[in-house]
This record gives sequence, structure tokens and C-alpha cells, in this order.
Amino acid sequence: MLSMVLLLWMFVYVVFFFFVVVIDGHITTTLDGPFPPVTVPFDNSFRGKAIDLPETDDRVKRHVKGFEPEQISVTLSATYDSVWISWITGEFQIGDNIKPLDPKTVASVVRYGSLRYPLEHEAKGHSLVYNQLYPFEGLQNYTSGIIHHVRLTGLKPGKVYYYRCGDPSIRAMSHLHHFKTMPVSNPRSYPGRIAVVGDLGLTYNTTSTISHLRSNNPDLVLLVGDVTYANLYLTNGTGSDCYSCSFSQTPIHETYQPRWDYWGRFMEPLVSKIPIMVVEGNHEIEEQARNQTFAAYSSRFAFPSEESGSSSTFYYSFNAGGIHFIMLGAYISYNQSGDQYKWLKRDLANVDRAVTPWLVATWHPPWYSTYKAHYREAECMRVEMEDLLYSYGVDIVFSGHVHAYERTNRVYNYAVDPCGPVHITVGDGGNREKMATSHADDPGECPDPSTTPDEYMGGFCAMNFTSGPAKGKFCWDRQPDYSAYRESSFGHGILEVKNETYALWTWHRNQDLYNNAGDQIYIVRQPDKCIIQPKVIKSWKLVFFR
Repeated sequence: MLSMVLLLWMFVYVVFFFFVVVIDGHITTTLDGPFPPVTVPFDNSFRGKAIDLPETDDRVKRHVKGFEPEQISVTLSATYDSVWISWITGEFQIGDNIKPLDPKTVASVVRYGSLRYPLEHEAKGHSLVYNQLYPFEGLQNYTSGIIHHVRLTGLKPGKVYYYRCGDPSIRAMSHLHHFKTMPVSNPRSYPGRIAVVGDLGLTYNTTSTISHLRSNNPDLVLLVGDVTYANLYLTNGTGSDCYSCSFSQTPIHETYQPRWDYWGRFMEPLVSKIPIMVVEGNHEIEEQARNQTFAAYSSRFAFPSEESGSSSTFYYSFNAGGIHFIMLGAYISYNQSGDQYKWLKRDLANVDRAVTPWLVATWHPPWYSTYKAHYREAECMRVEMEDLLYSYGVDIVFSGHVHAYERTNRVYNYAVDPCGPVHITVGDGGNREKMATSHADDPGECPDPSTTPDEYMGGFCAMNFTSGPAKGKFCWDRQPDYSAYRESSFGHGILEVKNETYALWTWHRNQDLYNNAGDQIYIVRQPDKCIIQPKVIKSWKLVFFR
């Protein structure tokens, strides 16, 4: 009896310590806001090292033989009981006379199980190759190795599985790898840590970002667009920090596709065991012959599109414990009469907040960035979609694109709103285009409105503000009220959802020690105060663990 009383008092103390000391005593929460805007001055010493890893770096070299698997990665399906395993076999070709490999010559097999040996289950999938073709004299064409995608099903939640992938018939199987499935979807189950990073590229800054990220032991990685920056290169391998500045006379925007293979090799030690979920950015467009775009992005990654009721690799959704993630495409149609918007309405209406209380949305270009770079570039997308997302009570929005860090107060339609989402820009992964440092509200830095639209994102929608402190102007003359914190430094973020109302967000800067935080706050949901649309329809089957 005494031991039971002691255990009860220990439990009460732990709960008291967490909510009173940790939350109220040391880390601020969104309930303490809205916060006055903060800008951390830029330190010029952090601008260096934005140099791409060369192909001679051992971390990007090919270390397998024949048709042995490489560039292995894990991707989540829509629910915990399924994941995708992807890899590449065979070598890419680049030049004038390329001959694509035949995907039928190598099988797509994954052997897996809950024990290292024997691997009692086997799954088969599909394979493909893609080409990047340029019908211009002097430009080199590219064809990939054979890309394999295999879906594993019937998995249990929160469990470690071991696997080998490849083709056992030709003795071309990988070494033993492992991954851990997501928790079951309910309001008490969440992944431990979710890493969020954007605009990675493959520079020495990237290596620092990934090193810091791995030290935080994430259970899941969100990559919010702009993956390899292969389109900063000509097809002969010559690169530049600014393509349009250095190569303005090229007949088409070229790419050097081997950078994708280098990136896949560099990332394999992380993403062969930690699931990675990716959404497209503008650097994945990669135009080629016959107006084809996004070939590498759509081919190299697996997406739970079909499982989440989507017909596209550009938008999809998935659950990770009690969180429902929505990944949206900014570089395809997002207007209210289009397929993506209609899918989004169905997906949002299907979310049961009693099962997945947290609703997190992700797309590449931010709606609420105060930096001069890409200022209000995604305004047309915001105009089309913001009301819908607000009506369903989206809690957090992650974006990249702007090469800096920024966190907003809760915001809706450019006004601080206690029921709006917190928008977080993490486009500071380390790419070679370097850091965004100027703000649109700095003296003389407000861009000409005619220069802000992106040709791949629709028309011009960013008009002068019609209300508030910036009424009649295109830019504020000070840091806007909705902007809580901004800083130009490379880094990544970690999201830790604690329960159905509290989530800890921490931004880690590359220049800091591994356990230090550049920005940290508890994001708190208030479902009793912020009314959301009820769940009304069901478009794809949710599977629950019982």
C-alpha cells in the first residue's frame, strides 16, 4: 500500500514538474504570445563554406558493385502499418549516346522481419528508369540507374524491423538495415522527434546540418523541398551559385543529374533507417525535352499518394501517431477548381481530430516570410488555400525556399490570430545559393511588386495591404507584428509533440554546440477556443491497431 502511495506521489511530482517548471518556468508557449518581433543580427562569419561536395568526396562515391543496391531509403505510407523501401541498382549514364537500362533485368525484392535472422517476410515491388534529355547540340543527356520501390504491409506500430533489399536471384542484396514504424494513431501516441529541414543541397554546410540533425536522433525527417540543386549546373558538370548570372545564354535551364546520385549516397546512412518524407521545391522542376518537368523528383522518391487518395506525387498526406501531415504542391495547380484543392478538401474533411489531434501542413514557398528574397511570391497560393486550412484548424505550417529561419506568431490573413497556425520557415539547410539576409521591411529593401511573381506559381496576387499598420503599402516599414523571430543562420528544426495540446519546437543552428537551441517554444493547441470543421466524409481507409 505504501509503495502505491509513493508511486502516486512520484507521478504527481513528475506531472507538476513538467507543466509548471519546464513549460511555465523555462520555455515560453504560444499562450504567452503574441510576441514582439525579434530579429537576430546577421553574423557575416557564417556565410562561408557554401561549397558543394566534389564528386571525389568518398561520401558521394559509388561503393557497390554490379547490381548491388545503393541510395537506399525508407518512406512512410499513409498509416503506421506500411512503409516503402526504395533503392537504385546499376550505374547512371551521361553523354551523347546513352542506352537506358532495362528495369525488367533486375528484380525488386525486400526481405524483412522483426528479427535480424531469419527475415521471414518477402515483398516485391516495381522498378523504373528516368531520362533527362536535352535536344540541343553540345548538351549531355542522362539516364538513371534502375530505381526500385517496394511497399511493405502488415507492420505493427512502434516496432523495429530489419530488412535487406535487392535481387536475391543474382546475389545482389544489400547489407542488413533496420527502421522503426510510427506509433498507432491516437491522441496519446507520437513519434519522439521529427526533424524538419529545407533547401539542403549538398555542400559542406549540408554536412554540418545533417550531422547536427542525426545527433538529435529523429524518428522521422521532413524535407520541405529543394533537394539537390542539380539545376545549378550545366550538363558538363560546371556549377555556379547563381545559374542565371553565370549561364544566361543556355538554350534551356540545364541540370547535372549525377548530383542526385551523389545526394542519395550521402544521405543513405540516415534515410535507410529513418523515414524521410519529401515535398517538391522549385529546384526540382528541372525542365527538359517535350516540356517534361520533375522527372528526378517523381522517380527517385516513393510517395503515399494512392494510399492517401491522391493521384499525384506533388500532394499527399500521412499519419505519424496522433499527427496528420498534409504535403502540398506549390508548383502545380492549387486553384479552387483544380484537382489538388478538391483532394485537400476531401482529406481535411476526413481527418478525425479525436484520433489525430495535430494537423500539420507543409509546402515549399512560405506564405509569411518577411525576407526580401521571395517576398510574397506565394501570395496566389495563399489566397486560394488559406481560408480552407484555417477553417480546419491547421496547427503548424512548415516551409522552406527562403534561405533563413523565421517563426511567426499565430497568423491568418496577415493579422495575428489566436486560432491561426504558426508558420515556420526552415529554408536554411545549407545549399550553395547561400543565406538570405535582407528583409523587405529594411530601409530601401522593399522589392518592386512586379518582380515578385514566380513564373511557375500562377499570376500576380500580391497587392498593397488594405488594412493594418502597412495599409496602402506593399511592405511594412518595420518587422511585421505577425513575425515573432527571424535569423539568418544555417540549421534544422525538431518537433516533439508531447500530448494532444502541447508540442515543443526547437530550432538548432549549425554554429552552436549540438545540444543548444537557437529558438525554442511550446506550440499549444486550444481546441476549446478554436472551432474547426467537423469530420464529414471518408475518402481512404484508416487502419487502427487494436
